[in-house]
Amino acid sequence: QVQLVESGGGLVQAGGSLRLSCVASGLSFGTRAMGWFRQAPGKEREFVARISRSGDTTSYADSVKGRFTISRDITKNTVSLQMNSLKPEDTAVYYCAAGKFLANYASLYGTQDYDYWGQGTQVTVSS
Repeated sequence: QVQLVESGGGLVQAGGSLRLSCVASGLSFGTRAMGWFRQAPGKEREFVARISRSGDTTSYADSVKGRFTISRDITKNTVSLQMNSLKPEDTAVYYCAAGKFLANYASLYGTQDYDYWGQGTQVTVSS
């Protein structure tokens, strides 16, 4: 059974930092690119960042570029999202997701391109 378990969310003041982690089990971690998405109340789930299977290529939404960093540790089956200079508009539930098996990293555009999802972790940024 595949499981993605996120942790690290919480309440932080604007300008602060948080580090989200996602531990994957039940799948061959190195065969899947990984992504982070977020969903604010009343809005659709949106792409935040993704990382290739090898971890050497990353991509970010324009809204977080320069502030967020995605990384992965294949030895620990973990993908992380370091979030700095947080803004109130970053408030959302954050989800990690595993891309389709052996899919090309560059082809993972939207939620339909990911097979497995975590339960989400709440991030709240106060002004």
